[in-house]
Amino acid sequence: MAIARTSAPPVREDAVPLTAAPRVGIAPDSWGVWNPIDPAQPEPEQYLREVAEAGFHWTELGPYGYLGTDAGRLAEQFAAHSLQLSAGTQAMPLEQGPATVETVWAETREIAALVRALGGEHLIALPSMWEREADGRVRGPRTLDTQGWEHLSSGLDAIGRRLREEFDLALQFHSHADSPVGTRSEVLRLLESTDPEAVNLCLDTGHLAYYQADSAGLLREVPERIGYLHLKQVAPEVLADVLKNDVPFAEAVGRGVMVEPPHGVPGYGPVLELAAAAHPGIFAIVEQDMYPVADLSEPARIARRTREHIAGCGAAVRFR
Repeated sequence: MAIARTSAPPVREDAVPLTAAPRVGIAPDSWGVWNPIDPAQPEPEQYLREVAEAGFHWTELGPYGYLGTDAGRLAEQFAAHSLQLSAGTQAMPLEQGPATVETVWAETREIAALVRALGGEHLIALPSMWEREADGRVRGPRTLDTQGWEHLSSGLDAIGRRLREEFDLALQFHSHADSPVGTRSEVLRLLESTDPEAVNLCLDTGHLAYYQADSAGLLREVPERIGYLHLKQVAPEVLADVLKNDVPFAEAVGRGVMVEPPHGVPGYGPVLELAAAAHPGIFAIVEQDMYPVADLSEPARIARRTREHIAGCGAAVRFR
């Protein structure tokens, strides 16, 4: 079923006090950064400079190692561009069983220490992606069995509690296309089976729309479980073809399934307003999946246009 394009009702500018407005930033993903080291990606200094030039103050680490791992040097670079960190990101294949928890935690501690040193507040947990054959067919099940769900939920709880206790960081789970946790029902099952004191949801508007889920509806249904936002839009016409033909997510991105606003869905205004009411001051980080990027000067132009769109979308936001 294709996503219907609807016009959002106007949101009053004074509906949310500025102090409670979402803090809007941007992530390396919006510059086509998917790997720690990759010649197809911009150099870290270009990324940091262009984030500031586009009018953003908050950013994420992106893939661990991309911006570097020396906290002192990174702090100097962030200060030079008047930037501040919101979160780091890590893949957590915890559905594999209890033995995986210690392996994941060893990696998590390293990332968390850097995030904490740079003043970040969150760590984003990504699920395992489907494995695909050379011809693109999915290898193995697309969702988790009962035991897999139990392992993932208990593992996230364990990691989230340790993150809070040792680093005072909040763990936010990020549903994803081409993963066992992507649909609305899967996201709700994940939330129902985890401890809200340990883990909540990084609501990614694009990945939810990829599987027809309504971000605004989810915010109304479980507002207390939304701890972080990723802002992106999907192009409905491209998505319809992608889903019909079971196109792998990476290839779908190359086809332009994630698109700059206002050319896709969902609209940002209602999502930002609902998120502000549920969690005042929530981070709302622009993360337009783009890989590979043919012209490395284009992401900066898209980022500036995206900032202008968000500033005029009708919701109270702040960029600093």
